[in-house]
Amino acid sequence: MADWLLKIPGNFWEVLAEMAPYLLLGFLAAGFLSVLLSPAVVERHLGGRGFLSILKASAFGVPLPLCSCSVIPVAASLRAHGAGRGAVTAFLVSTPQTGVDSILATYGLLGPVFTVFRAGAALVSGLIGGAAVSLLEGRDGEGAVPPQGAEKADHGECCGKEGRRNLILSALRYGFVTLPKEIGGPLLIGLLAAALITALLPGDFFSGLVPPGPLQVLLLMAAGVPVYICATGSIPVAAGLILAGVSPGAAFALLMTGPATNAATLGTVWKVLGKRTCMVYLGSMLVCAFFGGILLDELVPPGEIRAVVAGVGGPGLWAQVSAGALLALLAWGYVDSRRAERSGRGRGKAPAEGNQKGENPISSQYPRDRSL
Repeated sequence: MADWLLKIPGNFWEVLAEMAPYLLLGFLAAGFLSVLLSPAVVERHLGGRGFLSILKASAFGVPLPLCSCSVIPVAASLRAHGAGRGAVTAFLVSTPQTGVDSILATYGLLGPVFTVFRAGAALVSGLIGGAAVSLLEGRDGEGAVPPQGAEKADHGECCGKEGRRNLILSALRYGFVTLPKEIGGPLLIGLLAAALITALLPGDFFSGLVPPGPLQVLLLMAAGVPVYICATGSIPVAAGLILAGVSPGAAFALLMTGPATNAATLGTVWKVLGKRTCMVYLGSMLVCAFFGGILLDELVPPGEIRAVVAGVGGPGLWAQVSAGALLALLAWGYVDSRRAERSGRGRGKAPAEGNQKGENPISSQYPRDRSL
């Protein structure tokens, strides 16, 4: 018993160190993305109708650092500003699956093949979901919805030296304060789960229970539907499952459904876009996750990706320094959250800042349409 207990801290640190350099780079990119892609830019490109708007919506969603909760107010505002249901659905499907931070973390832990496949699947599933809704709704369903008391924000304040300095500070604050605060809990849980899986389960554990194939993909996909799994925090879990005998395709199915199909998100999509759109949203996610998992296993021998995960050597000095920096950011995010909670209780109300509610600068700039 003492042997596997001793393995857990080492496994935890090794996985953390492999992810940390890429995740820190992802935090930096996500911070600047959050201020460079203003609501005005997003609405201008996604506010139309037709296949081009669906393509743009799906492509915009792949790198955006929005989780399945914070993407909802963005989608509601897009709909209120004239975006068709197809474009909004494409945005809802592709955005929660990935972000620039999770893409880089996937590269660090699961390798380039899995990373490209995951990002490509997010884009394709968005296109499929958006096109399906557009076809089912028809021309009437694609009609624009007028804004409900929401005015577009004035973005001219960011010009000049002072504006550029504020943009940089805002980007750094979001990338290295807000984002670690939002994903810190799920990420640490995922790392601990990966450490436990690799310490407790032999390499052929899952393959002995359910052999790799469609049934294994289906089971992991079903496991990801009802619960919320952070797009970044789920990466070490997927790596641990692959080392325990799960095929990369089945792990991919879990990574695809977990961040985007939890019960809270589905309920909100039902309310914002309607029952039929919600069913198409869920159906497109399930179909793409199932066939995407099977396709990944067919295109790439499972042993190749498993070798990438298992072949990660001992972390070097830079990786270990990055891991320490990442832990410090996560600890600071926790302390800052607790301090904000105590401050809110002391004033007799919750903190007013949107980011304390798990929103980011992109989503908080979009007004929630209470009529939807």
